[in-house]
Amino acid sequence: MTSTLTPLSPTDRTSLRRVRERAESDRAALHNVLTTGLMCHFGVVVDGSPLVFPTVYGFDPDGPDRDGTLYLHGSVAARSLLAAPDTSICVTVTLIDGLVLARSAFHHSMNYRSAMIVGTPRIVTDADERDRALTIIVNHVVPDRADTLRAHTRKELAATRVLALPLHEASVKARSGDVNDEPEDIRPGAWAGVLPVQMTFGTPQTNADCEPGTPAPNDVLAIADRPRG
Repeated sequence: MTSTLTPLSPTDRTSLRRVRERAESDRAALHNVLTTGLMCHFGVVVDGSPLVFPTVYGFDPDGPDRDGTLYLHGSVAARSLLAAPDTSICVTVTLIDGLVLARSAFHHSMNYRSAMIVGTPRIVTDADERDRALTIIVNHVVPDRADTLRAHTRKELAATRVLALPLHEASVKARSGDVNDEPEDIRPGAWAGVLPVQMTFGTPQTNADCEPGTPAPNDVLAIADRPRG
């Protein structure tokens, strides 16, 4: 079964309870959020306490897990990565597209796209998959970046743990459009509207220890000064 054939929110714990009309059912919506986002929040119970960690990620819609694979990585000593394979975890990615500014505080909101993936991850032990996963994570942040870097050292690989989470159990919720004010609040002179939000990159800042005149590489220039998503 390919990932595009499985609708989103396939289980009870990923089904929306409130404002269900904002739920997306097409798995392409999940891929869109994951492609556009840079950082996820990874929630896991460690020693009986729920903890949430921000981290970078990468994903492969055709990965080896059911409906594709989300990859996370970190230190082999990280408590979050040690605890994760023994329990269910939750990963979220949220994109803010606009501030929805109403005439009342109650109807203020945001236009957004938010993805949630739930499941039990596995530790990636196959060397080829681990290398591929680390490449996916690097290239997710800056496309084609991995091609310009030296190979990982044995010491670096020994210090790094990679987790793979199936993309099967996932949901996406989104809001777009105008303010939804109460009819009695719509009156002459009272403004309401949406303030768009975009994530952009600035001009690359060359490191001080680079040889003078060393230009930024094409992979970096390709995303500089452009909005993402």
